[in-house]
Amino acid sequence: MNVLVLGGSGFIGRALLEQLQRAGHRATVPTRRPHACRALTQWPAVTVVGGDVLGTPGLLERLLPGHDAVVNLIAVLQGNEARFEQLHVQWPHRLGGACVAAGVPRLVHVSALGVAGEAGALPSRYLRSKARGELTLHALAGLQLTVLRPSVVFGAGDRFLRLFAALQALAPVMPLAGADARFQPVWVGDVAEALLRCLQWSDSIGQTYELAGPETFTLRELVALAGRLSGHPRPILALPAALATLQALFLECLPGEPMMSRDNLASMRVPNVASGTLPGLRELGIAPTALAPVAAGYLGGGDARRLDAYRAQR
Repeated sequence: MNVLVLGGSGFIGRALLEQLQRAGHRATVPTRRPHACRALTQWPAVTVVGGDVLGTPGLLERLLPGHDAVVNLIAVLQGNEARFEQLHVQWPHRLGGACVAAGVPRLVHVSALGVAGEAGALPSRYLRSKARGELTLHALAGLQLTVLRPSVVFGAGDRFLRLFAALQALAPVMPLAGADARFQPVWVGDVAEALLRCLQWSDSIGQTYELAGPETFTLRELVALAGRLSGHPRPILALPAALATLQALFLECLPGEPMMSRDNLASMRVPNVASGTLPGLRELGIAPTALAPVAAGYLGGGDARRLDAYRAQR
């Protein structure tokens, strides 16, 4: 199988490329980041193409022929209404149409947990745009679509647990917005394996899968766990709603991509847990991986051998 992986230089993309390589498949990864190109050359079955599929006219259409399937991992967590609309709604619509036109109708699209229901009723721009992106793909005739909705994804290189571990290494106390928000974190290796199996199994066409781990945590519990595993546990100060909004507004004003935004805070009003009404990892033949044994490997410094031993048992 020859797979075009869009967003392949990112966190989930790199894990997927490793899975494709091990399974004997080939992948093409367009990227506009030269440093990512060098990192991806470790896999002989991966072809890296320099360029921006979003901004270079005709590049997507030139890449599609010769591939058996496409995986879409392109997304952002932060942005204004126009940015979310561009990447989560307009881009999937353009991609799906191009796939059908090129005779490569097989598309596996990564969305997000928590987008079920009416898009207009969802509390954040991020969730609403993700929901509309799914709708626009389902409306395309001739597209052989599978949608994956992961919870927050953890693993070596994540920007979630590692961020909270780093913050606790610096601060004597951890002021926390959305402390009671609920998550069901899923290991990046399980997400990559789910993507691979959807590509390989024709029965997954037309399905939507919720990808979630075996445990549900509050954000407070996840932050506390990150502190313990990294050796820097700190008292956690849960912020009331008004102060949480002020904190998010302050972080939005800092240079660079914010650690937290008011839109993130709004998203956390929807529990980031599996509904139980859709198939998940187990239906794909994958036993969900517990968080702590894996996180200990990459947050605990010299404890990485525990992660290798854990993987060897799977």
